[in-house]
Amino acid sequence: MKRSDIIIKNIKLGGVTIKIYTKSGDKGRTSLYDGARVDKDDIRVEAYGTIDELKSTLGVAKNLVDDQKMRDQIEWIQTYLFKVGGELATQDGEKFKDRIKPEDIKQLEEWIDLYVEKMDQNGAFTFILPGTNGVAAALHVARTVCRRAERRMISLAKVAVVADTIMKFVNRLSDCLYAMARYMEDDIVAIRAPKSSEE
Repeated sequence: MKRSDIIIKNIKLGGVTIKIYTKSGDKGRTSLYDGARVDKDDIRVEAYGTIDELKSTLGVAKNLVDDQKMRDQIEWIQTYLFKVGGELATQDGEKFKDRIKPEDIKQLEEWIDLYVEKMDQNGAFTFILPGTNGVAAALHVARTVCRRAERRMISLAKVAVVADTIMKFVNRLSDCLYAMARYMEDDIVAIRAPKSSEE
């Protein structure tokens, strides 16, 4: 039997086989961190689901990066995104104890300043064609997923309480990923207005 033919998967923990599937979501409902049941397309699920997508996207970028310091930074970000996702997955965010703190936002700001200072300042804040190499491209993809996560969180904030700390963290994170991606570009390909057909 091929691996791809195996539909039901099991995990063995301490000699006990635990089934991954629960069947509880077969009718389009899922459980939040606090046990509440909601539809799988609920805006809260969209928000923390996009954070989960961002973590995975960053995993791709991390495995393309040679610089160990940046790899460690990306892994730190992935770890702290679990805190963001956990808080979003709890209807009363204050009940989620391992929350983002102001100093975590400060850490991202320090990395933003670091990479902005190190990046090629030629057209530093102009629109560019992203992705002159694989690392920069992967970081730009992560940046755009981060922006989408922020938009989903803004939508959630219209109907529920979303802590300012995680809103600020995700906003700074998109800037941090932009700075990292720009720093990693091999070349800066600025966007120029197309020439008129009369020229």
